[in-house]
Amino acid sequence: MTDPKKLRSAIIKEGLDRAPHRAFLRATGMADDDFDKPIVGIVSQHGENTPCSMSLGPQADAARLGVAAGQGIAVPFTTISVSDGVSMNHRGMRMSLVSRELIADSIEAVMTAHAYDALVGFAGCDKTLPGVMMAMARLDVPSVFVYGGAMLPGHWRGKDVTILTTYEGVGSVLAGTMTEAELDELGHACAPTLGSCPGQFTANTMAMVAETLGLALPGSAMLPAVYTERLALARRAGRRATEIVRDGGPLPRQLITRKSLENACAAVAATGGSTNAGLHLPAIAHEAGVRFTLDDVAEVFARTPLIADLQPGGRFLALDLHRVGGVAPVLKALLDAGHLHGDALALSGRTLAEELASAPAPDGTVVRAASAALSPTGGVVVLKGNLAPDGALIKIAGLKSSVFEGPARVFECEEDAFAAVSARAYDAGDVLVIRNEGPRGGPGMREMLGVTALVYGQGMGERVALLTDGRFSGATRGLMVGYIGPEAELGGPIALVRDGDRIAIDGERRTLELRLPDDELARRRAAWRPRRSERLSGVLEKYARLVGPAHLGAVTHAGPGGVADVAGAPRADAADPAAELAKPGREIRRRPLPGHDPVRWPPSHLQGRQVFPRGVGKRVRSTGAHCRLREVRRRCAGRIDRARVVFVLGQAESGAGTAPTLERPHSRNLPRLSAPLRRHRHRAAASADVGDPGNGTLHRSIGPFGHPDRFALRGHESGRAGIVPVFRGRRGTRRRDPGASVGHDGHRFDAE
Repeated sequence: MTDPKKLRSAIIKEGLDRAPHRAFLRATGMADDDFDKPIVGIVSQHGENTPCSMSLGPQADAARLGVAAGQGIAVPFTTISVSDGVSMNHRGMRMSLVSRELIADSIEAVMTAHAYDALVGFAGCDKTLPGVMMAMARLDVPSVFVYGGAMLPGHWRGKDVTILTTYEGVGSVLAGTMTEAELDELGHACAPTLGSCPGQFTANTMAMVAETLGLALPGSAMLPAVYTERLALARRAGRRATEIVRDGGPLPRQLITRKSLENACAAVAATGGSTNAGLHLPAIAHEAGVRFTLDDVAEVFARTPLIADLQPGGRFLALDLHRVGGVAPVLKALLDAGHLHGDALALSGRTLAEELASAPAPDGTVVRAASAALSPTGGVVVLKGNLAPDGALIKIAGLKSSVFEGPARVFECEEDAFAAVSARAYDAGDVLVIRNEGPRGGPGMREMLGVTALVYGQGMGERVALLTDGRFSGATRGLMVGYIGPEAELGGPIALVRDGDRIAIDGERRTLELRLPDDELARRRAAWRPRRSERLSGVLEKYARLVGPAHLGAVTHAGPGGVADVAGAPRADAADPAAELAKPGREIRRRPLPGHDPVRWPPSHLQGRQVFPRGVGKRVRSTGAHCRLREVRRRCAGRIDRARVVFVLGQAESGAGTAPTLERPHSRNLPRLSAPLRRHRHRAAASADVGDPGNGTLHRSIGPFGHPDRFALRGHESGRAGIVPVFRGRRGTRRRDPGASVGHDGHRFDAE
């Protein structure tokens, strides 16, 4: 048994001052001899809002028996879920991706507040799976993930059917190839049991990811929800959580490594899994402190063969894969062909290669050997080009051709596109463009299954293409390109597309191009203005303020590394001149003159504070030295003359130059701001100001120093970056002197 004093929960159980805490625990049913045992939280989203979650309650209850068998105390609790099936194709879908963050946040809150020692996490619907895995990585406590399982397929007129068949049936009715009576009959047959959608859609894809990462027990991903074996599996999961507490590992961040993330990407590509994996894997990596972007996903997708013939692009379902061995034969075939890292850890503490030593071989029908692959590259492809500098995703599994070119038909939202598609107001050869549906622009990055299934049901799935900065369901098929970044709300190239522009998609060369000369794109970019957004409130307002770009996982917080890819600010890497300023874990140290004690001040204190002098009166988000200029323009228009980003190049590798400093000015009488803000876009300004000497950014901050004051963040010649507002007062344009100085209280502020 683990030493009780080494348990995480000792903080709520040990000591004289914890007598009230112990009283509360006794009121929950705990006995005094239970205080020496680990407390295991068991979380699920059990509820009746979706069939995906309705099987989780009995499974979570069975996990309690496993925890008890392992000499632990089980504490069940629940969190929310949003049904993609019910929220699809209306404004409710905005809440789907948001729910991923709410799930992770709520689990973190409960586990941290009560200091539980371990976590068993159950999940069933699309966003619940990554949400639970993100929480596990964030907490880094002994954890076991359990998927609730897929429903069994329906049977209608001699064939297996799923909810996707019904979605596409709506298009068939509009096309005149199915009657409404037949659609109603299909709707009664397609979802006969509890559980998630039975194809290789998002839920089953992410269940496979969990098993490949080592967060879940082997053999758990493809086991149907209604099989009683799931109760035994849940008991094993509870028992394993107590064993990890006793053994001290493996912990989630020991399991979620670059190697295991690449293995998970390979499993997705090899099975033609959901494009949503390209969004969720970077987010899970972010929680574990691993930088893993859509570019990293693309590399693995490109080198991995498609070996499983699964729907929506193929013929078989999760049940069929379970019958031939589940995830194991897929991983076995990939490992034998050199497409996996066999030394990655599994939940047992053994390596993946050791776990797969006795795995069944591919059956040759549902799963093939890599030498007999359906395609030499994966079923999901990342596209890049002048229309998607940050990348886009397309599922090519099952497509007859992944090359397409045609004129654009532009729609400003999903509703406009749905109306046009319903009325058949488009032609074969068109490229339908749906924009303003990204993480911030939606907000919430809605899935477009309603539109894509309608197109496919009308028999136009490969006769037109559809592009969006929103998402697709894992059930989507056809020439559908989503997750385009940067999104329209951030002024990405998709915002510049006009009706009639030629767009070229090439899945073989992995490119997405807008056929326009660079000078025309530059003219449109200069003339572009943000659209007038609707007023938001509640959770969507908070989400839109925090969410980052899709290619980085659409995360909403800094993560264990320190500097977040949030609020639209790109995270710098080693190739960026400003990389040092945005390094993970970077902090600004208040460095005193001799005789003063140092006080550390994390850059997160800058977030949400006023960053312009008195008179502006608006809160603008800032991450480190990065500030969202368009947000500044919108909120502070009429008060700032101009603002530009300065990247200062130097010889950082040789140690030349000085660090950026936060300086408290001597004068408190800065000029009042006036004149309209001139438009300077982030990227253009950055390239135009390379080599400019480091002038300071004036900040007004409340908190770290006890009273309101103004600061200057300046970058000198060692490769630092800063935002340089220039304020125009009564005596003309004034700037802060770029020279270093010491504040009036004798302190100097350095970013280290």
